[in-house]
Amino acid sequence: MTTHIMPTYARQAVTFDRGDGAWLWDSNGKRYLDALAGIAVCNLGHAHPAVHQALCKQSQTLIHTSNLYGVKLQAELADTLCRLSGMDNVFFCNSGTEANEAAIKIARKYGHEQGIAAPVVVTMEKSFHGRTMGALSATGNSKVKQGFGPLLPGFVHVPYNDIDAILTAIRADKNIVAILVEPIQGEGGVNIPDADYLNQIRAICDQHRLLMMVDEIQTGIGRTGRFLAYQHNGILPDVCTLAKALGNGVPIGACMAHGKAATILTAGNHGSTFGGNPLACSAALAVLDTLGNTSLIADADIKGNRICDTIARQLEGNQHIVAIRHQGLMIGIELDAPCGELVGKALEKGLLINVTADSTIRLLPPLLIDDAQIDLLTETLSALIKEHSY
Repeated sequence: MTTHIMPTYARQAVTFDRGDGAWLWDSNGKRYLDALAGIAVCNLGHAHPAVHQALCKQSQTLIHTSNLYGVKLQAELADTLCRLSGMDNVFFCNSGTEANEAAIKIARKYGHEQGIAAPVVVTMEKSFHGRTMGALSATGNSKVKQGFGPLLPGFVHVPYNDIDAILTAIRADKNIVAILVEPIQGEGGVNIPDADYLNQIRAICDQHRLLMMVDEIQTGIGRTGRFLAYQHNGILPDVCTLAKALGNGVPIGACMAHGKAATILTAGNHGSTFGGNPLACSAALAVLDTLGNTSLIADADIKGNRICDTIARQLEGNQHIVAIRHQGLMIGIELDAPCGELVGKALEKGLLINVTADSTIRLLPPLLIDDAQIDLLTETLSALIKEHSY
């Protein structure tokens, strides 16, 4: 098929026409179980009635004005997010990358206010924070950076889940002003740190007067069994970024701030033409209202346990399984060899999955996936792993 779309994606040979819950149908009418949810975007599944109704209703009254004026739904959404997160205020944008750009700007301005001319942010190896130049520079994956240098200065990367490495970096560089971390690394292979990793980072930031900035773009909005993954640790970061599932497919991002970080950006420091417009905010409010009135977040851990326990049982004794990792419905199945071809094989079987870090099967199913769909997912995937040529 001839196309004028720039070839920035290695697309699978399928086009979807419609969806309903955890199901998608392609242009030929074939049905697929979506165990990826648009890469952790459609936590409520496809064509959710609450989101549909909110968009239809809002589109009839007001889609966009400007952030030069008050936006009622934006204020309502900010209030709701701060109540759910414990944060103090929110900057709205259009994506996770943009949310992380705002976080980086907060860190740099925080440093300048302390007299640091060249502020430095600590980020993690194998991390992913986005593809704009600031977020890409923060990202700890050399593969996605190739060809785009020179990157922005002001970042130092240390191994994930290594507190000693963070302390060593702080001792070596007096310009460090913040630590940016994912509670769980998604693109890096669904890497889950020690249970007290975030608590230790919080303590380090308090001791050294650094900003703790948490990238919850993939882990947030109920994915791990809490509204935000840092809530498993009973802490509050200074900055938290959101996107993906916040709008259930409608583009919206958010950079939330707390305490000293909440007063850093002022009028003229940052902005967004479309960020937090009424249409996007109506979708996000529908998502949060639905999650708040169902047991979907609480059930994420139960469903995640069932998926992982079943796959472990079905693959017991398989020597190619390195590890099965999960928190809630963020699941990684690491194999001992590259397994990217499983994505296409799963597609043939009517199952959508993803492979990240070359050898980790990533599952991010909608929170509303049911027992019968879990059975189909586990049976299909286990059979594919058994049949895979290593």
